[in-house]
Amino acid sequence: MSEKVQGGWRYGKARWVVLAAIIFGLFLFTGFFGVGLGIKPIMPHVFLPGENLTEHPMFGIEGLYLTNTLVGLLLADLIVFLLAFGVFRGVQSGKLTLTGFGGAVEALLEALLGITEGTAGKWTKQIFPWFATITLLVLAANWSGLIPGVETIGLVHHYEGHGNELIKVGPFQTIWDNSHAGEEAHGDYAIVPFLRPVSTDLNFTFALAIVAVVMIQVLGFRSQGVGYLKKFFNFGTLFSKPIFGFIDMGVGLLELVSEFSKILSFAFRLFGNMFAGAVLLFVIGSLVPVFAQSLFYLLELFVGLIQAIVFGMLTMVFMSQATQGHGDEHHEGAH
Repeated sequence: MSEKVQGGWRYGKARWVVLAAIIFGLFLFTGFFGVGLGIKPIMPHVFLPGENLTEHPMFGIEGLYLTNTLVGLLLADLIVFLLAFGVFRGVQSGKLTLTGFGGAVEALLEALLGITEGTAGKWTKQIFPWFATITLLVLAANWSGLIPGVETIGLVHHYEGHGNELIKVGPFQTIWDNSHAGEEAHGDYAIVPFLRPVSTDLNFTFALAIVAVVMIQVLGFRSQGVGYLKKFFNFGTLFSKPIFGFIDMGVGLLELVSEFSKILSFAFRLFGNMFAGAVLLFVIGSLVPVFAQSLFYLLELFVGLIQAIVFGMLTMVFMSQATQGHGDEHHEGAH
């Protein structure tokens, strides 16, 4: 009975917190009943590459700067480390079932392990760590963009082109939308956020795609040895069976091209979905800052999870396929 009362009290407390947040948002952005501040949110500037947070190169290496997406990567790594440490502590404590975030991570990993066992078979122990690590890292990177303040708090920098003017609000400097009466806002300043989700940076998605494709080849060589190259360079029947030999050679070259195309597919799928989601939140937050954005937050929560699982699952499936033989069984059966 006491647990029910405690649970009801927690639910009621959370409900009042949400209501207070809504009222505070109305006070800030809408001038509710003429007593609010009536702040008009502005559309943040959208940049494809990560923006530099420092004027000088890191460690004196030319071209190496601290960017907001690098900070996002460090945050994602920290989240994965804390999750792993939390699950480890829970297991070491002897608990039969984990609760909270630890229980959610355990349930996710069990589901991923079951999928891997059904697909990879005896190679599960070699493939599952890559599947799980990639999924957790991409999930942390995707969901970090939903933390309040990410991509909205940063440094004020000069911006050439369509910007906003800089004015004083109390003791603080802030960027303010100077549009009025249908006129466009033109200024010289924009915000460079301290932190951006690293999955919105094409450098990260390409790097992760390259790691995944390289490890696919490593698993292929580990399982089949040099014979794995027959998948790409199958010239065994080129002279004995010219017609089938040319077909096998063409299929092998197509397989080689497809391996390189996996890098593009991996990288652009993740980057496109997450970058588009970030822009969508910007636009909705600028148009309707109080209610509508919450619905799109739920959408991005779902999309971030799906994209992480898709990236990891495709890696796992391709690794599993690389451990299987190619072509020999078909020709032996033909004899």
